[in-house]
Amino acid sequence: MSKLDEIGAWLRHRLADLLAENRVPGAAVAVCAGGETIDAAAGVLNTATGVEATVDSLFQIGSITKVLTATLAMQLVDEERLDLDAPVRTYLPEFRIADERAAERITVRQLMCHVAGFEGDIFTDTGKGDDCVEKYLGVLHEVPQLFEPGEMFSYNNAAYCVLGRIVEVVRGKPFDACMRTHLFVPLGLTHAANDPYEAIIHRAAVGHVEQTPGGPLGPARVWALARSNAPAGSMLAMRPRDLLAFARMHLAGGLGPDGGSVLSPASVRAMQQPQIGLPDIDQGTAWGLGWELFDLPGGRVFGHDGNTIGQSAFLRVVPGRDVAVAIVTNGGSPRRVYTEIAGRVLRELGGVEPPGQPTPDPSAPPLDASRYVGTYTSSTSETTVSQDEEGRLWLERVPTGITAELDDAPYRTELVAWRGDALLPVEPERGVRAPLAFLGDDGTGHAMYLHNGRADRRVPA
Repeated sequence: MSKLDEIGAWLRHRLADLLAENRVPGAAVAVCAGGETIDAAAGVLNTATGVEATVDSLFQIGSITKVLTATLAMQLVDEERLDLDAPVRTYLPEFRIADERAAERITVRQLMCHVAGFEGDIFTDTGKGDDCVEKYLGVLHEVPQLFEPGEMFSYNNAAYCVLGRIVEVVRGKPFDACMRTHLFVPLGLTHAANDPYEAIIHRAAVGHVEQTPGGPLGPARVWALARSNAPAGSMLAMRPRDLLAFARMHLAGGLGPDGGSVLSPASVRAMQQPQIGLPDIDQGTAWGLGWELFDLPGGRVFGHDGNTIGQSAFLRVVPGRDVAVAIVTNGGSPRRVYTEIAGRVLRELGGVEPPGQPTPDPSAPPLDASRYVGTYTSSTSETTVSQDEEGRLWLERVPTGITAELDDAPYRTELVAWRGDALLPVEPERGVRAPLAFLGDDGTGHAMYLHNGRADRRVPA
């Protein structure tokens, strides 16, 4: 039995129990090594209906969609119809944000690697028509600029909606049509859906969320976020085997399953080149053109995660070993499921050692609370860091905007020392203890940004 077959047998034996341990209603997994692929599924797609998950079930892949959007853009680079270093206004003269000076200078490349610098969590619904991405650009006119373009990394959903609009304009057709014509068809994706109307033809998963904070999981009230955010990951659903077909194209230097060219080898390489380093928050090392890059003991890994309403997806690729794993889930604590499955795949097939879980540093000096205390805001949350009478630091995050509308729960935890200006929450959020970095200086010794992948700006006192 090959190592891949051993993992397949382990998955079929272990997956159902792993889901139950982490309150995940259902999941599907696919793993490829060389020219072989195995897959497995367990649980249910919807706890209200009891429909079982299968390996052909569709789950939303969330922000993994961004890598497909970046690939669509790089195809245009191959055709010499798109220049990554040209200003966005070269292709979208109507592109406006609150900072006119920044809007003039932001480039296509800066959109792709999350350094454009404007507020990125804008999920306004502009309708279900083919013009929804075009209309979305008008929503951005008052969006603030958080920092100078190119200055730092801050994950930006809105930037990818703008990138999707560039693809639409250059191709002269709606984003979904671009996705189907230029990726679904040449990759032979038979179980992939751009929207609920396509997904309903297949066995499709429903997201699950806590009905009350800490309470039981139930089906989410809505299936997807707004179509206007489709290029960023609000809609796309597929089975994990089809997601691996996309990853295998990147492993094969841009060749599709029939040997035809989907993307040039030069563009495949360019997407995997570091564009910006990430803060020390226990995520990747750097970001490329779409891909998140991880420098791990044993070699480089690239991939992306995705989260929508009650659904989470994970994709990891080891280019040096021709190995990839895709995991799709519909609720609960999926990060623990990912950690166990991807950890074994990366270790045994990929020859790389995944990072351990971050733990507090007991030898760290006392925290300088004055640097961290304050209120930090974004369009989706308000986070307050305070110090109690005993000198302990506390973080409290209150959802605002669309996250409040979707009943996202408030979050409160103590913060303890981890590494430098990165602090560690004592209480996990959705099963994860993710470090938070405090960056910059407001001129009075206070951090300017609270960074958890996105840079939330300090509110002036």
